[in-house]
Amino acid sequence: MSMACYLLNNRKFYIMKNSIIIFSVSLLLLIITGFSTSATIAPELNKTENKITITPAKVVDSTETKADEPKLTLYKKDALATYYHDKFNGRKTSSGERFHNQKYTAAHMKLPFGTMLRVTNENNGKWVDVKVNDRGPFSKKLEIDLTKKAFMDIVSEKGAGTFKVKIEIIEPAE
Repeated sequence: MSMACYLLNNRKFYIMKNSIIIFSVSLLLLIITGFSTSATIAPELNKTENKITITPAKVVDSTETKADEPKLTLYKKDALATYYHDKFNGRKTSSGERFHNQKYTAAHMKLPFGTMLRVTNENNGKWVDVKVNDRGPFSKKLEIDLTKKAFMDIVSEKGAGTFKVKIEIIEPAE
């Protein structure tokens, strides 16, 4: 057997071994968590005067309306969203702030700086709240540029460059 065949077979062994380890750990985590995909009710520990009291976690019904929910005003549906390239990190935005791709900000051509927006992916319903701090995108087809973090939080396909969103203005609290 040649040296190339030996190395190739040896590498396949290590790849298979690592795959088995990853699978085993994943299976163990599933068993430990009880195959639960919904939110679990975990007790919160409160330490007061050297004694621990256990209080149940708050369960929120998704159908009930919350008093602290922001008031949303529809700005645009079927808007095309994209994201900033990493090369813009550290540069000044049009508002004067420094751009960071790990924050929740956006660029819009018309909305005033500081406007808070809720951007919802129309395909999967995921949303993110962002603050307008820059101008752009400079394309007639695109409506909003999101930071990479905000984009990746709501995108369905991680390889996508654009997708359709609903843009709502978050009204300031009175």
